[in-house]
Amino acid sequence: MTEMVPLTSENLELCIELYMKVFNSEPWNERWTYETAKERLSDLLHTPKFLGFLFHIDHNPVGFIAGNSKVSYQGLTYYLAELCVNNEMQGKGHGSKVLHSLEDELMKREIKSLYLLTANDGLAEAFYLKNYYVVNEDRVVMKKNLC
Repeated sequence: MTEMVPLTSENLELCIELYMKVFNSEPWNERWTYETAKERLSDLLHTPKFLGFLFHIDHNPVGFIAGNSKVSYQGLTYYLAELCVNNEMQGKGHGSKVLHSLEDELMKREIKSLYLLTANDGLAEAFYLKNYYVVNEDRVVMKKNLC
């Protein structure tokens, strides 16, 4: 049975371990340490208007989703900062269930839209396109390396 619980400081440790396991593996191959993952997720947890959920199946963590809402001229919008699904559970529809559960919760809270950033042409982009997200042609992501 799938259970969705609010992401809190009490269950953050499960998310830290899952985050490192997922994003240090293929296809991302990032280099998260316990300390950097803890800082990233702790900072997110303490962001104003934070909303996140941890998902379990039979008391085993499947994944989590987290972000925060912001005011826009159209009302509240939600920035999806993290979606993480256990490597062994990927490709089985769990990510879509997690995403749709968040969308349902956002609609209950009268949040008007959701946005996120992801890599071009990868598995993550394909996942969001499959779930009816579209590339925003009105915006461009820009960056500048400082070192």
